[in-house]
Amino acid sequence: MTLSTDYLFLTDELEGFRVCRETRTTSEKTMTVLLCMQGYIDVYYHDQMIRINKNELFVRIPDTKYRLGPYQFSPDFAFKQITVDATIFQQTMYDHMRIEPNWWGKQEYVKEHPIFPLNEVSREFFHAYFRLLILQLQDKMSTYREQILRLIARSATMEMLNYLDKLAVITDPKNRMSVNSSDYTFHEFMRLLHQYPHEREVQWHAKLLGITPKYLSEICKERSGKSASEWIADVTVAELKHYLRETTMPIREIARVMDFPNASFFCQYTKKHTGLTPNHFRKQKKQ
Repeated sequence: MTLSTDYLFLTDELEGFRVCRETRTTSEKTMTVLLCMQGYIDVYYHDQMIRINKNELFVRIPDTKYRLGPYQFSPDFAFKQITVDATIFQQTMYDHMRIEPNWWGKQEYVKEHPIFPLNEVSREFFHAYFRLLILQLQDKMSTYREQILRLIARSATMEMLNYLDKLAVITDPKNRMSVNSSDYTFHEFMRLLHQYPHEREVQWHAKLLGITPKYLSEICKERSGKSASEWIADVTVAELKHYLRETTMPIREIARVMDFPNASFFCQYTKKHTGLTPNHFRKQKKQ
């Protein structure tokens, strides 16, 4: 079966796999999770050929460098695949960032170690989420279809992060300070974003790190492809979207909580980064 929307693609068919590969899977704007249920598949990933065997989960998170290339599979290959829009993954990671200072380390770990062996319980969780998404995609009359689909997809991503906690050995960047100082600086910047999400000036972060704003942006660009100001904007926009989408707080109160000078400035910022005023964004998400 193959079902899809603009932001979600599910398939357990080889033809659906091929179509998704050609249109979505290789894009940095999507996240793909594939469970191999039988046989194996060889995929060219980040300059090397990797094999995904039975009961193994392959996870490719949105990234411009970690792309997928040619593939081949065994005659008995069977699978289930979920591909979601990058915004779902990014919002989930931002929510995770609120409680997990080393969220960036986890993300980097997944890039370098994209294959996870799943035990029976974890496979049951995956099948359950896959089935829930299928049922919701088939329900064309659901009033809150998009919201429910996004929540299920985000829950599945959180389940993956929960499983990662049991498997991954994430190295504290402080232990690698002498090996790569720019790597350490970047992780410290990520920590500051986690600790002070409402500080929106690059100069403020650079001062605490003891470097110039220009050098901080160069390090961020080298390590992630985004400048320091882009990272700060991403975190700010993710938070304001969370408040607008998930709460009924008045605009003035959101502006206060997020340390904007006033509601007017908050509205201007939201319009600049989302294309919509806060009220229009909130109404759009309720439709």
